[in-house]
Amino acid sequence: MTPAARVQAAIELLDQIIVAAHENGAAADTLIARYFTTRRYAGSKDRRGVRELVYAAIRRAGEIPASGRAAMIGLASEDAALVALFNGANNCPAPISPDEPVAPAGIAPRWLVEKLGELSGLLDRAPLDLRVNRLKATRADVLALFPNATPTPYSPDGIRFAEPVPIDIAEGLVEVQDEGSQLIALATDAAPGMTVVDLCAGAGGKTLALAAMMQNKGRLIACDVDRSRLSRLQPRAERAGATRIETILLDPGREAEALADIAADIVLVDAPCSGTGTWRRNPEARWRLTPARIDRLMALQARVLDIGANLVKPDGLLVYAVCSLLPEEGRVQVDAFLAAHPEWRLDVPARTLTPASDGTDGFFIACLRRSC
Repeated sequence: MTPAARVQAAIELLDQIIVAAHENGAAADTLIARYFTTRRYAGSKDRRGVRELVYAAIRRAGEIPASGRAAMIGLASEDAALVALFNGANNCPAPISPDEPVAPAGIAPRWLVEKLGELSGLLDRAPLDLRVNRLKATRADVLALFPNATPTPYSPDGIRFAEPVPIDIAEGLVEVQDEGSQLIALATDAAPGMTVVDLCAGAGGKTLALAAMMQNKGRLIACDVDRSRLSRLQPRAERAGATRIETILLDPGREAEALADIAADIVLVDAPCSGTGTWRRNPEARWRLTPARIDRLMALQARVLDIGANLVKPDGLLVYAVCSLLPEEGRVQVDAFLAAHPEWRLDVPARTLTPASDGTDGFFIACLRRSC
């Protein structure tokens, strides 16, 4: 592909991504993979070049653009070399007209900007973080395999790469996991012999971190309402050597029945949320948010907090986390829970992680202790 043909391919992909954002369809990564599945002529440099153009245009446009061409013209407005690639040749974008729509630059939709307390760094390219699996290796062992890696500053299990690298040689020794996500698992202080519940486990990234902290000793239960996501945990656990994980597929609305016999030392509620803290990795996610969706997520968060609280034994710990920087999903949610549940208190001050201050994705973490 010529450089101009890559621009045209990026425009076509952006059109698909914009439609998917309006219709809550597939994510950008999925659409890009599908696009190149039917275009075998595109080599690895072509795929990388198109992908970089697509994500550069997405990161620049705070509001959802009118079209992929408007998004790309917006990017070209800041890059004269890119303007020259709108040359009208075969399989290349037509020249830019002076009166064409241009996607405005921005960090987030206007209605979200005032809500977000921290905008700096939210759209920077994220590094690649790995969590070292304590069941099979030490961080020093893994750093010896990857001379270009550096230790993460906060997580004792993390290593970081500035750019993506193949990690096949360390299969089972590491998991891809942002340092902030690692810190959520570490906040639980899970230890061997405990009963620990990961209530919104998904595909089990934090469950595996908990298993390593517990050294396969005790009872570790991973729960979720999504069968397909939860099913991905078992093969990951086998690779990691995590042998004591139970899984429970929850029926929405009947969670209490499935969990009635559990009295846990620790319950982790990594709640469904807006994902505003992960925009470095999923920048088009900000185009999908609406006030109504945030309201629905807040109601769900309050509900799963209550479900999790009911599983904790006296003096036990409930860890609530969201990958969001919206106060409504973090501090406000916890304040409302504490006001409604006087038997609970903050065990330590709640913590907010941001790309700007911590170099991680954005997270809110609160550790809540139940009175005896």
